Amino acid sequence: MRVSLKREPAPAPALPDFRELFEAQFSYVWHALKRLGVAERDLEDLTQQVFMQVHGQLPKFVSTRPLRPWLFSFAYHAASNYRALSRHRVELSIVAPEPPDTRPSADEQLITRQELELAELALSRVALDRRAVLLLHEVEGHSMPEIAESLSIPLRGRSTTIAFTLQIRIRLRSTAYL
Repeated sequence: MRVSLKREPAPAPALPDFRELFEAQFSYVWHALKRLGVAERDLEDLTQQVFMQVHGQLPKFVSTRPLRPWLFSFAYHAASNYRALSRHRVELSIVAPEPPDTRPSADEQLITRQELELAELALSRVALDRRAVLLLHEVEGHSMPEIAESLSIPLRGRSTTIAFTLQIRIRLRSTAYL
């Protein structure tokens, strides 16, 4: 009797269920698109488009990799395409005044809102590719190698993009934007 020493290949990890993925990550993708500069009126439609692309690419997802940077790459490309459309290049934003807040901590809420608006303004002035790196690293807490792989930053461009993003991060932190 002969005994084979060959190992059976381990079964591939199961892909996430799309419905569960959609329900659990819809808010994440929506907020990522918002931070990448998609207008409020277009967020729901663009989020749906991102998930249509995710659905088509789900069989290619490597379940040993983190899910959120993979989803962010779809949001990044959708936001990039969205911003490239001529109808989105110039947008005048007319914001109607909000009714006064009667809650006891209105002053604190106002300060927080102003800080967020200031941070959004600062982010809006950063190039989209560098903004994506900054958001994934600072807000989402992903490592630079994960970000470079997820956004397909070429080796020669990684150090420049990451170094510039780190400089932006230092400037934003020194002025209390982040």
